[in-house]
Amino acid sequence: MMDVVVVGGGPTGMMLACELRLHGVRVLVLEKEAEPTRQSRAQGLHARSIEVMDQRGLLERFLPLGRQFRVGGFFAGLGTSWPERLDTAHSYVLHIPQEITERLLTEHATEAGVEIRRGCEVVGLSQDDDGADVELADGTRLRARYVVGCDGGRSTVRKLLGVGFPGEPSRVETLLGVMELAEPAQTVASVVAEVRKTQLRFGAMPMGDGLYRVVTPAEGVAEDRAGAPTLDEFKRQLRAFGGTDFGAHSPRWLSRFGDATRLAERYRVGRVLLAGDAAHIHPPTGGQGLNLGIQDAFNLGWKLAAEIAGWAPEGLLDSYHAERHPVAADVLDNTRAQIQLMSTEPGALAVRRLLAELVDFEEVNRYLIEKITAISVRYDIGQGKDEGEDEGEGGRGNGQAPARDRAGRELLGRRMRDVALGRGRLYELTRGGRGLLLDQTGRLSAAGWSDRVDHVVDVSEELEVPAVLLRPDGHVVWAGEDQRDLLAHLPKWFGTATR
Repeated sequence: MMDVVVVGGGPTGMMLACELRLHGVRVLVLEKEAEPTRQSRAQGLHARSIEVMDQRGLLERFLPLGRQFRVGGFFAGLGTSWPERLDTAHSYVLHIPQEITERLLTEHATEAGVEIRRGCEVVGLSQDDDGADVELADGTRLRARYVVGCDGGRSTVRKLLGVGFPGEPSRVETLLGVMELAEPAQTVASVVAEVRKTQLRFGAMPMGDGLYRVVTPAEGVAEDRAGAPTLDEFKRQLRAFGGTDFGAHSPRWLSRFGDATRLAERYRVGRVLLAGDAAHIHPPTGGQGLNLGIQDAFNLGWKLAAEIAGWAPEGLLDSYHAERHPVAADVLDNTRAQIQLMSTEPGALAVRRLLAELVDFEEVNRYLIEKITAISVRYDIGQGKDEGEDEGEGGRGNGQAPARDRAGRELLGRRMRDVALGRGRLYELTRGGRGLLLDQTGRLSAAGWSDRVDHVVDVSEELEVPAVLLRPDGHVVWAGEDQRDLLAHLPKWFGTATR
């Protein structure tokens, strides 16, 4: 029996498979398509996903194949500048097509020992107390201890589970494709600039060798959205909005997407879980979809591995839903807001003009970009307010200890940015996917958890607290310097101590 069957071989599924293999879990990935996709709907990695790749030592594979951008406009096309002082060592967007991201993760998964089977369509699913069974279209039955559906917005796994997928259907539709344009680049750019003054769902981005990534509003919402649009349909809509079809020809691929927003009611049903688009769909505004799925996988991987290894504390696997469901709900809300701000209706245009003024304030600009890039995500780790939290600027006696307490409380639940240490970088210590006790005092110990937590004594001028305890996904679950307090928190995330 396999440990985990992952249904879906896109970026979410492959990232999850890589995380599970990091902990020695036996993983089988089932992908419906016989060949890797050539379509690249997603075009980049945001700061948190870049951090994730850095934490696992994968970033050097991505950087040479992408381009770094620090431009504004990621929230509904508002703002012209990249904000200063983002809380990340990777303050940029990495432009890299989805097909390359998927290929790199697949290569890493293969190197890690993940078994990948293509052309395998799942048509049946059942489970009991000991495992789950999947049935393939060819009649093959496979059994695993757990199954994770990473099979997209039309997820078969979600449907077979009977999990509700409430939300709103598409009300507007957009055409997207890669094709050659006969018009000179200067003409294309001039037309696009003029149209985008009033219609932001219109564009033609040069990709080199005469190819363009073209987007334009559709005439309406197609009854069968799974079917690709025709080139004639594309050209008709380009003429309707731009007055020219740019001499479009030789399409490489054509597709359509809507503005539907839906969120799965549950991310886990017994031994079956959902991740990525199988758990949530939303418009691509802000470029958050692929990134959200990768981050789902990063949250789930170590927890599922801990459950399989037998050391997971009670409720750890259920914390996947508790933590990631609210994050997806927030993404759905911000994409809903962006779609409204991109409307050509007078009321929406008035709100857009007002918000455009607000984005000129650095704090507003930074807040929105931190939301889009997911570096502001903070999980509820069940830590209540500490004594003195609301006692004003000085806290208890205006001393140094209260200031450090406040710094520690601010870190709890957040992912730790990469910081420089005396002997390297923080993220270089997270490559093994284990917990990490970063101890600047040299007086602490996690000896009973040495098989799950690395204890590193080092110092950083960027770290304002004596010590931090990080989960394998890099989120802070404890900060301080008291050994007894540390021992009270270790079991919550890393199970019972070994003796």
